[in-house]
Amino acid sequence: MIKILIGFIVFAALAFFVIMKGGDSLDMGGEKHGAEAVHSEPAKPAEAPAAPATPAADTAKPAESK
Repeated sequence: MIKILIGFIVFAALAFFVIMKGGDSLDMGGEKHGAEAVHSEPAKPAEAPAAPATPAADTAKPAESK
């Protein structure tokens, strides 16, 4: 029983230390959805390809009849 109590006290002290080190920037609100979600960077638009793709050479030849 005493080991459980000591473990709880150590864990609580560690959690308290981490929360105090976080200061005002620590958000304990959980997962965010919608407008309040913070995104790190807006998505960049896709760049156009450097050169347009050239059509493949026509390799199909009509069969010659004899």
